[in-house]
Amino acid sequence: MTRRLITLDGPDALPFLQGLVTNDVLPLGRGPGIVYAALLTPQGKYLADFFVVNTGQELLIDLPDQIADATLKRLTLYRLRAKVQFAPSTLAVSRGTGAAPDGTLPDPRHPALGWRHYGAAHTEDNTDWAALRVAHVIPETGIELIPDDTFILEAGFETLHGVDFRKGCYVGQEVTARMKHKTDLRKGLIRVTIDGSAPPGTPILMADGREAGRLGTQSGGHALAHLRFDRLDAALTAGTATIRRAQP
Repeated sequence: MTRRLITLDGPDALPFLQGLVTNDVLPLGRGPGIVYAALLTPQGKYLADFFVVNTGQELLIDLPDQIADATLKRLTLYRLRAKVQFAPSTLAVSRGTGAAPDGTLPDPRHPALGWRHYGAAHTEDNTDWAALRVAHVIPETGIELIPDDTFILEAGFETLHGVDFRKGCYVGQEVTARMKHKTDLRKGLIRVTIDGSAPPGTPILMADGREAGRLGTQSGGHALAHLRFDRLDAALTAGTATIRRAQP
């Protein structure tokens, strides 16, 4: 997926983000590092996910190109009097799972996702990212993460180190905290086996036609699916494909 890098500048850059996103970004003020976070609606629904990066020379937001314009517009709306500026970065982001070049940062979501590097040139190794995401239940923007629809705890953000429940207020924090502390999740993102194939987003149906969830990324006879937990053991289909709960 094509990425876009946005440079953040100004004395309020990190405090500004701290009051908006789901994770604690203030440690990036101490030196190079990378934090995975999301921007939510006031109702607690996903708008964007991205990495906030201190390269040692500059502060960046690394996000999918398909949501970059909308995200930048939302950040600009929230800026008000904060002393922070946004500008396109001249750097490129590379990622891989093999030998890492100097200056890389580990992908904070999961060790299997390897490293990310911010430099003058873009490079990629031969990693099968879809297979890795399915194997480790890693959601992708626009496939498993749907703006104005997804709740991040149902998408596994706590496991992915994308939310901090101790950092204080941010947009959508009240709903997210309530889902964590006062309710049991009734649905979520899991790995399933799939016989056949169907486009991502295809409804997953029970034999009686009731909807159980939505199909996501597929790879090697497995898939990601956003499913109701009380319907995991039912006979499930997505289009012409058969869906079953994957064994642990």
